[in-house]
Amino acid sequence: MDSLINHPVILSVFSVVIIGMLLLDLGVLNKKSHAITSREAAYWSILWVSLSMGFSGIIYYYLGFEKFSQFQGAYWIEKALSVDNLFVFILVFGYFNVAKELQHKVLFWGVLGALAFRAIFIFSGVWILNYTYLPEMELFGKTVTINYLLTIFGFILIVAGFKSWFSNSGDDGDKDFSKSPGAKLVHKFFKVSPNFDGDKFFTIQNGIKMATPLFVVVAIIEFTDLLFAVDSIPAIFAIAPNDPFILYTSNIFAILGLRSLYFLLANFMYMFSRLHYGLALILGFIGVKMIIAPFIHISSLVSLGVVGGVILTSVVWSLLFPIKD
Repeated sequence: MDSLINHPVILSVFSVVIIGMLLLDLGVLNKKSHAITSREAAYWSILWVSLSMGFSGIIYYYLGFEKFSQFQGAYWIEKALSVDNLFVFILVFGYFNVAKELQHKVLFWGVLGALAFRAIFIFSGVWILNYTYLPEMELFGKTVTINYLLTIFGFILIVAGFKSWFSNSGDDGDKDFSKSPGAKLVHKFFKVSPNFDGDKFFTIQNGIKMATPLFVVVAIIEFTDLLFAVDSIPAIFAIAPNDPFILYTSNIFAILGLRSLYFLLANFMYMFSRLHYGLALILGFIGVKMIIAPFIHISSLVSLGVVGGVILTSVVWSLLFPIKD
């Protein structure tokens, strides 16, 4: 099957758009730290979704509907799971009393880390998957080839879905984030100042170079994203297990739009108070899809329809019956 690797023009467009937007974001529009307004966040959210859909249109034109639906499926799965991660960001910023004008910088550098780590996870994951296929066997009267790693991922996602169903978005409200692995890692290698120094990650006090609490927050956000990837990366493998470029491009577009979505929805999280039920169903569906893949093929279009329908239903449910706490 044709892949993005065979179309350097598409990959070049992706690289130019991503690098250009990041440079524009950091070097021009947000050169000075400032609080992001809801209107500004809305503009950026619309822009990122438009760029994502435009890029998927290019994929459709050059690679066809199957690759288009794979991109869309992976994008919206990542987007849905990312929204749940916003709850943690809100709690972290609140715990450390990070000023609103500093939050964009934290998320920006957190996204840069995600660009690197997601590339490692996705490309190494697809490479490993190629070596985890069992020999052909006869099961239930059918000759099948089972990938035991995808099967394991499937069961992991079902368990994650079960936990998500019975979780509460406020479960981490009393968590001591100063003792999280990311914070401990910073304290292990640096002396940490008790106070912020504007938007600086490092400061000098009494002649000693010290990390600021803002740097600690970045480390916590990065580590949170790594934990988050444990669920999201296996989930998108079910969509396009043999095309890391489809997975990476869709993943990055979804993550880059997460920052603006955070500022847009930080005051309206009640709109997603029931989202964890939808995420539970999505994780369970993807897990089952992975397990039964050798026997029953569920197309990318069907997966996209299920994911979209579940997300829409959970949002409508949240709006009709919000959990305002």
